[in-house]
Amino acid sequence: MKKLSILGLFIFALLSFNSCETEDDVVFTTQDPEGFVFTNSTLDTYVLAASTSSNLGERFTWNSADFGVPTNTSYELQSSVSGDFSDASIVATTTGNEIAMTIGQMMTVAMEAGLDNDPDSPEPNTGSFSVRLKAFAGDTGGSSDSFSNALTLNVELLEITDNGGGTGISEASWGIIGSGYNNWGDGGPDGTFYTTDQTDVFVTYATLIDGEIKFRENNEWVNDFGDDGADGTLETGGANIAVNAGTYKITLDVGAGTYTLEPFSWGVVGSGYNDWGNDGPDGKFYYDYTTDTFKAGLRLVDGEIKFRQNNEWVTDFGDSGADGTLDGGGDNIAVTAGHYLITLDFNSGMYTIESQDVWGVVGSGYNDWGNEGPDFALTQVQPGVYYGDVATMVDGEVKFRANNEWTMDFGDSGADGTIDAGGDNIAVSAGLYRVRLNTNEGTYALNQIQ
Repeated sequence: MKKLSILGLFIFALLSFNSCETEDDVVFTTQDPEGFVFTNSTLDTYVLAASTSSNLGERFTWNSADFGVPTNTSYELQSSVSGDFSDASIVATTTGNEIAMTIGQMMTVAMEAGLDNDPDSPEPNTGSFSVRLKAFAGDTGGSSDSFSNALTLNVELLEITDNGGGTGISEASWGIIGSGYNNWGDGGPDGTFYTTDQTDVFVTYATLIDGEIKFRENNEWVNDFGDDGADGTLETGGANIAVNAGTYKITLDVGAGTYTLEPFSWGVVGSGYNDWGNDGPDGKFYYDYTTDTFKAGLRLVDGEIKFRQNNEWVTDFGDSGADGTLDGGGDNIAVTAGHYLITLDFNSGMYTIESQDVWGVVGSGYNDWGNEGPDFALTQVQPGVYYGDVATMVDGEVKFRANNEWTMDFGDSGADGTIDAGGDNIAVSAGLYRVRLNTNEGTYALNQIQ
């Protein structure tokens, strides 16, 4: 082994001393990242319709920006009507490498650009707006801000026809029937379709079970469609359509003679609800056509939540500014224990979490009178109208009560489908049920579908 000389040891010690002395004075200087660009492709034209406002419009992705120093990097997706970003608006922020933008959010920007979907308006319904990314070191940005290339998105707003409900959406005459929905009519009325801004195109959001379905008009067998070739084509009086259990968006295009079934649901996930999915499925949202929003009535615990699509981490929304804005991939939303009505409005890109009574099903027929978990929560879809799909019950009895406690409860003393405050228990048999409660009319329905 080679030994250091006395002089070598002195020089080594001097260098070591100087290194220690100057270590705290080292200053990292950020440099403008190279090659920071969008990596996703875009469509020639984005067709925007209120009926699909909750759908994914575009998922923007990019390569990481490297400022040349060890630092956290944040990203901000900006939109601009002018194209030069002098009017830049923030769509969402993230520390990841993707941000989702819904059709509803695109519609908001398009309307800011002067586009109009009123058929009687002289304003145009086609145009464009731009998006770009801002990358910055740390959490607040500043002198080190860097910008990606800009993308120009060409958009078209489909015209709407207002049917008196304020949203341009109304109940259609078409419905879903079958063993996969309502036990061929023995388990309640057909599933309702809703009008869209396209003539003879209808849409619904339905929770199905394993079985078969068809589409028929006015809850009767005068006019119905099936699918003889299992190819998405509608045939009058055609074969039953096999379906698997799940929640779907079903689009019925009577004019074109086609239909689509696509897995589609929005849910609440987080430590404030289901331990980020470890304690069961996400809290289910129900569609309210009168406001064109999605709603969920849930009991939350202290923690955080987000909203995600299809019980998976492909498309999710948080709130990076804690201001009620839906931000694609945004920050977790802090919540406190209580009962709430949560509303997602993809047209405005906003959400609300409002303290509200949540009615539920309790009993020996569901959760052993609360000893085996919380009540089966119902969502107030419209004022006084509550939905719950799909509850698994056993032989026994049930009642309705608010907020998992016995302060307010309903039974049925006459077994006539009318709710009575503090009334008799309601007998149920084992099976799957769609639950409906209407406090306006004082009625309920336990529709057994299997």
